[in-house]
Amino acid sequence: MKELTLSIIKPDAVKRNLCGVIIQKIEAGGLTLKGLKMLQLSREEARGFYAVHREKPFFDSLTDFMSSGPIIVAVLEGEGAIEKYRGIMGATNPAEAATGTIRKEFGLDIEQNSVHGSDSPENAEIEISFFFNKLEMVER
Repeated sequence: MKELTLSIIKPDAVKRNLCGVIIQKIEAGGLTLKGLKMLQLSREEARGFYAVHREKPFFDSLTDFMSSGPIIVAVLEGEGAIEKYRGIMGATNPAEAATGTIRKEFGLDIEQNSVHGSDSPENAEIEISFFFNKLEMVER
């Protein structure tokens, strides 16, 4: 079934000019870009996006990091897009990620792991609507 998921290329990867190669891996993995833009989150916006993690010990460092520089957000579409993209990304900790995944190749550590992806259809819908309205997504 075709579904949508959100991708974020995080500040560490944008700073290292990895956007093109990451998008290439996404497309080579069978996902289609439906929306794409670059922006920089304020600390408050990052705290809003990651509100689900508010009580976790890494919340402050995560939101500080995610507001530290520009990010690329994208809506991806494809058959089983959520699981497919999670496979392309690799494990959260780059040291545990499979060879050939984005996080294994480009992640610096568990926080600066280059990319974020939605983990469920419900979260994909919430996350996509945080960054995109219907006019910012195209049919291809």
